[in-house]
Amino acid sequence: MDRTKTFLYNALSNAALQFVTLAAGFIVPRVMLVAYGSEINGLVSSISQFIAYFNLVEAGLASAAVYSLYKPLAEKNLPAINGILSAARRFYNQSGWIFVILVLFLSLTYPIFAKAQKLLPAETRVLVLVLGCAGVLEFFTMAKYRVLLTADQKVYVLSVASICAIMLNTAIIAFLANRGANIVIVRAVALSSVFLRSLILYLYVRRRYANLDFHATPNNEPLKKRWDALYLQLLGSVQSGFPIIIATIFTTLESVSVYSVYNLVIGGVSKILSIVITGLFPSFGDVIARNQLGILQKAYREFELIYYMFIAWVYSCSFILIMPFIRLYTRGITDTNYNLPIIGFLFVLNGLLNNLKTPQGMLVISAGLFKETRAQTTLQAGIAIVFALLLVKTWGLTGIILGSIFSNLYRVFDLLFFIPKNVTKLKPSLSAYRIFRLFVCVGLSSAPFIFIKIAPLTYLQWLQYAFLIALYSFVIIFGLNFFFDRNDFREAMKRLSRVILSN
Repeated sequence: MDRTKTFLYNALSNAALQFVTLAAGFIVPRVMLVAYGSEINGLVSSISQFIAYFNLVEAGLASAAVYSLYKPLAEKNLPAINGILSAARRFYNQSGWIFVILVLFLSLTYPIFAKAQKLLPAETRVLVLVLGCAGVLEFFTMAKYRVLLTADQKVYVLSVASICAIMLNTAIIAFLANRGANIVIVRAVALSSVFLRSLILYLYVRRRYANLDFHATPNNEPLKKRWDALYLQLLGSVQSGFPIIIATIFTTLESVSVYSVYNLVIGGVSKILSIVITGLFPSFGDVIARNQLGILQKAYREFELIYYMFIAWVYSCSFILIMPFIRLYTRGITDTNYNLPIIGFLFVLNGLLNNLKTPQGMLVISAGLFKETRAQTTLQAGIAIVFALLLVKTWGLTGIILGSIFSNLYRVFDLLFFIPKNVTKLKPSLSAYRIFRLFVCVGLSSAPFIFIKIAPLTYLQWLQYAFLIALYSFVIIFGLNFFFDRNDFREAMKRLSRVILSN
C-alpha cells in the first residue's frame, strides 16, 4: 500500500473513531443517568478517572517503542524489530503488574473516602476491579500490538478494532441497563468488548506479521528514552484529570456526575477541534519545521490567524448553546440539578483558554523544548491544584474549575512571550492583539443571547438553532478578521485553497 492510501486510510479511520467515540461518550452517560441516577454515574466517572491515572505506569513507553521501530521496519530488519518488540512486551508486563497492584489498592481504599448510598462497599470494590480489568487487558494483551501497528503506519487497523469494541460496549451497557441489571454485572459483561478488540488485533498481527517473535532476546536500550516523556505526561494528566479526583474527595458523587456531564460536552468540542486541526497540522507543519526563519514566521502567522478564527467560532457557539444542550441532555433527571449556567460558562471559558495556547504549544513540540518548558508546565499544574484545593470547600465545582482557568491563563501569558523569544522571533504583541480580537469576536457573537432565550424542545430544534447561530457567528468573526488582519488573512486563504485543491 502506497503512502497516500495509507495516509487516507489512517485519516478516515481516525475521523470515524473520533465520531464513534464522541457518540458513545454521549449515549452511555445518558443511559447511566436514566437507569442508575447521578450518584452511580458520578461513581463510575470517578473510578474511571483514578484508573486512568494508573495508566501513567507506562508513560513514555509507547512513544519510545514506536520511535525505535521506525528504522528497523523501514529496513525490514527482523532481528532488530523482534528485539524491540520483545523488550516492549517485557516492559508492558512489568507495568501491567504494577497497574494490577494499584487497582487492588484502590478497590480496598476507595469506599473509605467515596461512599455510595446505592451500593454496598463490597459492590463498590468489585466495581473498581471490573473497571480496572480493561486496563489490565490493555497491558498484557493489546499494548505490544498497538506499538507495532502504530510504528508500521497501520493505525487504521487499531481504529477499526477500537470502533468495533466501542460499539459493542455501548450496545451491552444500553441493553442491560435498560433492563435494570446491577451496574457491576453490566460493566463486567461489557468487558467482552475489550476481548473483541484484543482478538481482532491478535488475528491481524498473526496473519500480517507471521515471522515476528515477541519472545526474542530483548533490546532494552531504545526504550530507556521513555523517561523523557514521563514528567510532561504526568503533568498533562494532572491538568486533565485532577479536578474529578478533587471533586470525589471534597464534594459528593452527585457533584462528580455534574462535572462529568459538563466535561463530556466540552470534551466533545475538543474532539471536533482535534479532527479538524489534525488535518491542518500537516499542511502547515512542513513549513513550520524548516530552519528558515522567514518561512517559519510567515507560516506561523497564517496558521495562528486561522486557528484563532476557528476556535473563536467554535467557542462563541459553545457559550450560547451549552446550556440548552445540557437541559435537553439531562431532561427527566431530577435527583441532581444540572441546570447551572455559571458552571457552563466557566467550562466553556476554560476550554477556550486551554485551546488558546495550541499554536504556541505546537511549536514547543516541534522545537523539542520539553526540558526548557518543564518549570512552566510544573507551575501550571501547581496553580490548578493549589487553587482548586483552596476554593473547593467554599465554592465547590466552581472553585475547582476556577483553578483550571487560572492555570491555563498563566500558561497562555507564559507562551505568549516564550515562543517569540525562543522560536519565531516575532513580536509578542501580534499574538496578544489577535487574542484580544478573539475575545471581542466571542463577546459580539454571544452577547445578544444574554437577552435572547433559546429553549429547544428536541435535539433537531437544537441543531437548527446551532446552524443559525454558527452562521451568525461566522459572519462576525470572518468580517472582523478580514478587516483588521487583511494581509495574513488573504495569504492564509490562498494557502488553504492550495491545500484543498491539491487533495
